[in-house]
Amino acid sequence: MIDLGCAALPAPEPHLTSAFEHALAELPPYTHTHGDYPAGLPVLREAVARHYSARGTATMPEQVMITTGAMGALAALTRLLTPRGERVAVEHPSYANILQLLRESGVRLVPVALSDRRPSWDLTAWRQVLRDSAPRMAYVIPDFHNPTGVLVDEEQRRELVTAARAAGTLLVADETMAELVLDDDVPAMRPMAAFDPGGSTVVTVGSVSKTIWAGLRIGWIRAAPETVRSLTAARAYADLGSPVLEQLAVAHLLDNEWEQAMRLRRARARENRDAVAGALRAHLPDWEFRLPHGGLTLWARTGGLSGSRIAEAGERLGVRVPAGTRFGVDGAFEAYVRLPFTLADPLATEAVARLAAAADLVRSGAASGSPAPRSYVA
Repeated sequence: MIDLGCAALPAPEPHLTSAFEHALAELPPYTHTHGDYPAGLPVLREAVARHYSARGTATMPEQVMITTGAMGALAALTRLLTPRGERVAVEHPSYANILQLLRESGVRLVPVALSDRRPSWDLTAWRQVLRDSAPRMAYVIPDFHNPTGVLVDEEQRRELVTAARAAGTLLVADETMAELVLDDDVPAMRPMAAFDPGGSTVVTVGSVSKTIWAGLRIGWIRAAPETVRSLTAARAYADLGSPVLEQLAVAHLLDNEWEQAMRLRRARARENRDAVAGALRAHLPDWEFRLPHGGLTLWARTGGLSGSRIAEAGERLGVRVPAGTRFGVDGAFEAYVRLPFTLADPLATEAVARLAAAADLVRSGAASGSPAPRSYVA
């Protein structure tokens, strides 16, 4: 089975191992404490704050809370800020796991379609939703959006922050893909928080699970200090804190080996992206997609065929791929699948060849009508 469900790459070595070796050397003083740091280790909160400041958004450690990955961050924000029945606006499509987390929390999802005219936000639609639905929270992925790969420009970021502030909506920006820039001509974008000088509208979520390794479950929230204090207090009823050793490793990476690790990560993702795109053009020329300039995912329209049927047929042929409906609300995006940049050639070509065979089965009517299994998506 070739699994295209997880948008994550192997670790950039030797940097991950080096970070853990340094972390082990720095661990002994912490073993003489209780080891319980609900807001995160001070050394990591300081490193994350420096990282944001270097990207153009001045940040204090008091504005940072360390979490168990980006999913832990979103779960904490949802528990604290969106009681059952509240409205939450989301891009449409959006990240499948967050959509499911929000559904299970009992909120009402308000989808806002991405623009058809250009790959970006439809600000007219966003203003209408913020005005008419008054959502308590909005969740967006401005940097190499998962699944579409869209990168939102700074003017649109500024305008959405302004609209959210006027509506009283908390804007949660997921920046886990922000530093996975794959092409040299892509302009650097400031974080969403750079357009919220008061700090009351934008909450930022980050993680090393996409940039470094999915097995390194360390993320963070950047927010106003009072929000961080509330989240930290509420953590006593959730997961209590994140592992100390992993936090020390991430602190070392951010302060010492980040750029070297990111160069390896970007080079591998770029090669994989080009391999997948080339295989699609060769084996599935009727499928439509835009080549993303960063991130880890490609959003493909399946030539008028059912993405769910292709996923089901692909499972039988040895390739697992999530159908577009996983990333939508109320069954939307049936004619899409998401393909991650996780495979290099020749495995990337083999995976797409199996998808092409699955598409042929669907086109001929030979594929069964049973739904695709709810396989793991990340």
